Amino acid sequence: MNDDRISSTEEPSENFAIENAKQVLDQLQNRVSRRFIGQEDVIKSVIIALLSNGHVLLEGVPGLGKTLLVKLIANSFDGLYQRIQFTPDLMPADVTGHALYDMKEGEFHTRKGPVFTNLLLADEINRAPAKTQAALLEVMQERQVTIDGESLPAPDPFMVLATQNPIEQEGTYSLPEAELDRFLMKIKIDYPSHDNEVLLTEKVTQTMEDDLGRKSEAPLIDRAGVKQLQSVAASLTFDRSVLDYAVRIVRATRDSRALLRGAGPRASIALLRCARASALMRGASWVVPEDVKNLGISVLRHRVALAPEIEIQGMDIDGVLKGIIETVDAPRA
Repeated sequence: MNDDRISSTEEPSENFAIENAKQVLDQLQNRVSRRFIGQEDVIKSVIIALLSNGHVLLEGVPGLGKTLLVKLIANSFDGLYQRIQFTPDLMPADVTGHALYDMKEGEFHTRKGPVFTNLLLADEINRAPAKTQAALLEVMQERQVTIDGESLPAPDPFMVLATQNPIEQEGTYSLPEAELDRFLMKIKIDYPSHDNEVLLTEKVTQTMEDDLGRKSEAPLIDRAGVKQLQSVAASLTFDRSVLDYAVRIVRATRDSRALLRGAGPRASIALLRCARASALMRGASWVVPEDVKNLGISVLRHRVALAPEIEIQGMDIDGVLKGIIETVDAPRA
């Protein structure tokens, strides 16, 4: 086994040195960055979600590498990986699995669907109607799937990385509010800068085909290692003033006249979970207000709705949230 890889042979999470965790996280971020060029903040956010044991919704127009990013994360992880291409004719049973009657034996057998994996890529999730999207609700929240009355646990760890095109695009469906709230973060991928696009184009055209997503290196981390990292992140401490700061940010979305709907308590929990993971990536053993503030928009943007008059004025959710967060006083260090 590679010496840099976190494995089940390491010490339990409570004795796992933060500096060793940071070293592996830096290696993971650097490996993905070499192929997913110019999107360091996006990569960091996805790793934070992994450390927080949460799910991620990636949004961007076609061609920005959403699927590539998920593949690169999967290639660095020695665990089960499945991909579901969401289409208008995809059925819920195609996602979760179903009970199949065996005529020869005269009994039903459970055939597990692709959700029984560690990393699940739900590609273009908003190309399928709400009924099929809802097939993920139970497994995302409860980490189990009920098939023919039997509850089957999902593998541990379990993470959904869903990609979607902007809802303005033809052939897309809006995700139900209940499902959106199951995602820890919604991360937007924008166009790369000119220099990064030149570098990306040069790198891809050096070969005969686009092979950036192919597995070319040994995995950095296994399933037990992911669980250890998650335990380390969950053990980090934060002052009560930081907790209060996170809650005040979330509650401020409910008082804003620019928002038709504010975020619920689940957003406060998500914000603190992500802040602890952010602190671990810094190599720190405690959470600071900046960890909360820097992740506020990603944690909140899919949990709120713009007021109609604000939308007519051409303002977007990110701009409104940025203004709200700036009005909330942060505690002093």
